[in-house]
Amino acid sequence: MVKERDSEALREKRLIFYKQDIERINRILEEFQKLAGTRSNVLIDKDGHLITKLGATESYDLPTVSALVAGSFAATREMARLLGEQEFSVLFHQGKRDNIQLTLVGNRTILATIFDNQTTLGMVRLYAKEAAEKLTKIFAEIESRKEAPIGAESLGTDFGDKVKGALDDFFGE
Repeated sequence: MVKERDSEALREKRLIFYKQDIERINRILEEFQKLAGTRSNVLIDKDGHLITKLGATESYDLPTVSALVAGSFAATREMARLLGEQEFSVLFHQGKRDNIQLTLVGNRTILATIFDNQTTLGMVRLYAKEAAEKLTKIFAEIESRKEAPIGAESLGTDFGDKVKGALDDFFGE
């Protein structure tokens, strides 16, 4: 099963995002939001974990949206395979007032773009493609990075112990 091995390899080589990385990513998402007129942009990894969000996201249950976006892409990947494609890179869902476009970014992340009927799909597609290309370059830089960037904020060495202690306290163990 080649797909399973590829998936395992990606899990073993997770990207580590530092504050500076998220700031760079958010600048691209901000520019995309301004140019395309989107309501919100949510960057999700293929496992369904939220990486970052921008715009009006308060009314959305983002953990659930993130999981459903990842699931939708997984199901669509299988459909593509059955049709002889490796993967579909863009999915679009149209509602009465809100729409969502899902754009594959590199081989690890999905950009979920939520917009209303005041925004044209053509503008979203045009600028989403440009944003995806810029984000893919950032992810390639992050993946090739051997060490934390200068001045990067990272978790302390005792963070795991503190979290374990807090979880033990929470669950009464």
